[in-house]
Amino acid sequence: MNLYLATMKHTNVVIALDTRRKRFDGAYPLIMRLGHFRRTTSLPLGISLKEKDWDDKAKVVKRSYTGTETVSRLNNIIQKKRADAMDIILKLHESGILSTLSVAELRSRIDQKDQSPSFFDFASEQIAALRKANRIGTAKSYEGTVAALKTYNKGRPVAKRKGGPRTKEANAWDDRIQDLKFSEITYRFLMSFENYHLAAGNQLNGLAVYMRTIRAIYNKGIKSGVVEEELYPFEQYKIRTTPTEKRALESEYIQKIVTLSLDSSHPCFHARNYFLASYMMYGMNFKDMACLKRTDLRNGRIFYRRNKTGKLYDIRVTGGLKEILDYYLTAQPSSEYIFPIVNRNTPALMDRDIQWARKRYNQKLKEIAQLCGIESNLTSYVSRHSFATQAMLAEVPMNAISAMLGHSSLKTTEIYLKSLPSNVLDEYNSRIVG
Repeated sequence: MNLYLATMKHTNVVIALDTRRKRFDGAYPLIMRLGHFRRTTSLPLGISLKEKDWDDKAKVVKRSYTGTETVSRLNNIIQKKRADAMDIILKLHESGILSTLSVAELRSRIDQKDQSPSFFDFASEQIAALRKANRIGTAKSYEGTVAALKTYNKGRPVAKRKGGPRTKEANAWDDRIQDLKFSEITYRFLMSFENYHLAAGNQLNGLAVYMRTIRAIYNKGIKSGVVEEELYPFEQYKIRTTPTEKRALESEYIQKIVTLSLDSSHPCFHARNYFLASYMMYGMNFKDMACLKRTDLRNGRIFYRRNKTGKLYDIRVTGGLKEILDYYLTAQPSSEYIFPIVNRNTPALMDRDIQWARKRYNQKLKEIAQLCGIESNLTSYVSRHSFATQAMLAEVPMNAISAMLGHSSLKTTEIYLKSLPSNVLDEYNSRIVG
């Protein structure tokens, strides 16, 4: 009750006759007048009454009204519409969203209470916000997932007729390709999307990327008050993954990369340096390394904030790392960036520079793998996984490894460390079998 009163202090809904709009027969439309922080708007109820048939004090239709079979039932319908509107207002208040909405935005929330909001429209808003915040990578991930859903939506069966007039469902075909309601994303929908994805020959881990993105957008929708938490489908649907090939290198192969003799003119020179620099900076990912600036290097330490999580790092520059950094600081003294990866300034163009450079980097790592006799797939992620695994083998505490990697939970770190290198298992096996 106190919550209700607190909400009503700034927001209220009143049933009233709109006497500004008189019809030709002398009747006026019945409306819900919405007041919100001293602003007002109205929502028509689809009913018109003459003043003599409306009790403005009691806010009910009088028995004299002849436009319905049962006046009592009509009054119940009217009061239910007001109660539904108040329920939306109270839920928005509880979630802390109500005070951030304009009266027009609040009207839209109430007016669409019987229409499930568009998942695609909400996702587009999130993509625009991510791009504005320069989170280009996450925005692209969202765009890829929306594109996959639209492709799937296009193939979903819809009632159609061959020849003759098209059904109502068939007429809505093109519209549905372009839209997906939150209420349509059910357990059954997710299972159907999963089956469609796997039947096309795609991998379970690729599906997991899509599902995690759908879940993230859905959670944002709940927090924003766009969709009811009761509709959340991921209580029933569980995202599945399959174990991936081990990415971590054994120490002997890391040493081979370190001792590989390459002069500055060699095509793999920069790739080898990037790999080792990443390894020596807590397994720093390629984008963060590309964005490192001269100003991030102070008093023999590197200070930088991770792009993905915003976590602030403070890393001591060791001897091997100093040698690599000094080379680039000397080679390009006029550049604000340490490594010669980013050449342009806008977020979108910077992202293109990084994507292009990462592609070439991964190509050169394959050549390095051949030079060092490494049979496993050598990519930009391997340095990060290798750092985590070698830290574990050096008996560094798990919480320290998690902090160095910048993970928000130990569970994520455990995924990195879910499999020990083969040589370590071989050694343990030798001890057991003697």
